Amino acid sequence: MNGIENESFIRLVAFAGVFVVMALLEFALPRKKRSEPRLTRWFANFGLVVVDALVLRALFPVLAVGVAFWAQAQGYGLFSMLAWPTWIEIVLTVILLDLAIYWQHVASHKIPLLWQVHRVHHADRDLDASSGLRFHPVEIALSMVYKMAVVILLGAPAAGVFVFEVLLNGSAMFNHANFRLPLGLDKIIRSVLVTPDMHRVHHSIHRREADTNYGFALSVWDRMFGSYTDQPENGHDGMVLGLADQQTSKPSQLIWCLTFPFRRKG
Repeated sequence: MNGIENESFIRLVAFAGVFVVMALLEFALPRKKRSEPRLTRWFANFGLVVVDALVLRALFPVLAVGVAFWAQAQGYGLFSMLAWPTWIEIVLTVILLDLAIYWQHVASHKIPLLWQVHRVHHADRDLDASSGLRFHPVEIALSMVYKMAVVILLGAPAAGVFVFEVLLNGSAMFNHANFRLPLGLDKIIRSVLVTPDMHRVHHSIHRREADTNYGFALSVWDRMFGSYTDQPENGHDGMVLGLADQQTSKPSQLIWCLTFPFRRKG
């Protein structure tokens, strides 16, 4: 087996490995007490993962890595014109795609129609590794279209797109995980990567806090673009997670998650 030819297998192993490690850390070193039973939430969150996968398979004959192969074969994109060494293109692909996802995340909060769909992610009243996978299928489909467009514009190498996809998936589980990092270690890690404490602020019921800390993998973008909040106003133990108008058990139900964007507020 090697690299991109076994993309699905490698991604599955990476996903399972990261999730198991995060789940064990959450059990051993929990950061916040849960509001909802873990298994109830996991059923909804992983149910969304299954629906998302089925929607992507139905809508797209190939995904981002396949589009990268196609774009390079056609000579499309910035990197095709520059012809830089492959390793430089891979590093730049990871960095630029992470920047693109940062701005996508900002847009999902600022554009009302996108926010209505993205609210499904924010409705989770607890955070753990499964929360990093909790996205409505409409948002996942729109995100894939956006990601494919960026890949084509860059002429990104398939290997770089693959590395980014694995990094994005793993970092989403890591920064949503409910485990306690020593403050000193958190400070060191968040100088490069988004930590659980940093991202937890983004899931506050207070919109002024939820509209900060948009980064998924690299923490630099929030500092660079003025959207960084160091700590929540009420502290991590005192902060309330989720949506202010959805503080019930309903966000832990799969059908509720699927239908929520299409209901009137209230």
